[in-house]
Amino acid sequence: MLADRKRLLRLPTMPRHSTRPRGDAPSTPRRVNLALQGGGAHGAFAWGVLDWVLESGCIDIEGLSGTSAGSMNAVVYAYGKYRGGADGARSLLHEFWQAVSRSGDRHNPMRHWPWMAALFGSTPAFEWFKAVTHAFSPYQLNPANLNPLRDILNGLVDFEALHACRDTKLFLTATNVRTGKPRVFHNAEITADAVMASACLPQLFQAVEIDGVPYWDGGYMGNPSLYPLFYHADARDVVILHINPIERDGTPRSAAEIFNRVNEISFNASLIKELRAIAFVQKLRDEGALKDEFARRYKNVLIHSIRADRALADLSVETKFESDWGFLTMLRDRGRETARRWFEENRRHLGVRSSVDLRSEFLTSGTELESQLSGRAAATGSGSEHSRTAPRGAGQTTPARARKQATRGPSIKPRTRS
Repeated sequence: MLADRKRLLRLPTMPRHSTRPRGDAPSTPRRVNLALQGGGAHGAFAWGVLDWVLESGCIDIEGLSGTSAGSMNAVVYAYGKYRGGADGARSLLHEFWQAVSRSGDRHNPMRHWPWMAALFGSTPAFEWFKAVTHAFSPYQLNPANLNPLRDILNGLVDFEALHACRDTKLFLTATNVRTGKPRVFHNAEITADAVMASACLPQLFQAVEIDGVPYWDGGYMGNPSLYPLFYHADARDVVILHINPIERDGTPRSAAEIFNRVNEISFNASLIKELRAIAFVQKLRDEGALKDEFARRYKNVLIHSIRADRALADLSVETKFESDWGFLTMLRDRGRETARRWFEENRRHLGVRSSVDLRSEFLTSGTELESQLSGRAAATGSGSEHSRTAPRGAGQTTPARARKQATRGPSIKPRTRS
């Protein structure tokens, strides 16, 4: 590890491109929090976003919340920046993904063959993988519990030194296998085991035990978790970096298409539920439905979203296991371009207002929220004006109940770490 630390002190200079928006004079970077979704090899898209952010200097990241591949990107970013500034973070992210590719050349049984996918809709290797992992557990297939990613991280990151990092606040989510609840690891708690727990797909790897508690991939309960950024970071802006497309045109018909869409919906579910809670609390604040004593407990969070719906729409779930260097750098370049375009379109909103309409983009309909806030049950479908004067029945949500529900939403009150 000493050799690694010495190496980081003489990091190579990364190539620079014209990344600052044209006509934009240098200014103080916008301070934000970034939430990184997981998605296997598609995490290289997030690598590209981070690479652009580091090179452009337009954004200063206070906190990073990550899950699975997002956790790996977050840890590598934080340690690289801690040791070598922006160039150090860019260099270490490049080295991490290059190491992933080299490891895949030796260990990945699901190398992607495009002509196979064109003929069959999915590669035989991936179909074999699904069949085997549904029939046998990792305790049978991988009794030694080998994971090349652990070796890569231990070779690049000094986790003891990372505990002293104050430049970037880290929040990594894993799923407690016994309780089904999310566990968020903070800087001082982060080890290689914590990162592996956050990225532990139970079909591939044995549960990661930390202090006697087994953990699986954090994507099941927080992909990524947003609430640590509300409680433990000062910046109001939260930028969500989506890896799993939320929307897709058309109806899946082949087995491969159905499997792919189910995967995307499943790993977006926890995020959409959290965004729904945020939308509910924001509506209560905006309409003055909270008493002052309650309203003061809530932080007016500004939500932004870098979507991958278009950038990754042509990729299926099986490419999340692809490790070819050309494929990974293609995703990186897509991430860089997506980040550049997003910043040019949304920089005026940072620190001012949310650039995402949570209710229209992430909720099926605003009817239920309207009904809750107007004091009527969603099933009534009545207008808000009438609901203000309607009797309070057993099936209605009264203002008192609404305020009680609101206390469960995002709060800036100190709370016990999950």
